[in-house]
Amino acid sequence: MRYLTIAAICLGLGAVGVRAADKPPDKLVFEAKMGNVTFNHASHAAAQKGNCAVCHTKLFPQSATAPLNFKAKLHATAQEEKTSCGGCHNPAGPAFAVKGNCAKCHVK
Repeated sequence: MRYLTIAAICLGLGAVGVRAADKPPDKLVFEAKMGNVTFNHASHAAAQKGNCAVCHTKLFPQSATAPLNFKAKLHATAQEEKTSCGGCHNPAGPAFAVKGNCAKCHVK
């Protein structure tokens, strides 16, 4: 019984230690020449059932301020190597391929 009480206290303290600043952003906006890309983090996280490890840190650092590293002429490389957005957005991936779908991400 004593161990359960200690575990409950530790869990409670851990929950208190979580700050609102640690909450991931719902959306991120990346500036691009072809039109800014608004990444809907909330919908991507929901699609992965909250499993952050699918993308972090395998494809992206867990930081809202880190560069995306998916710049011009890197789309094809990212698709081939399944890095950055190309991890899912490739012809054989679970999401739409980037080729021919510019307007799905870029908005002028």
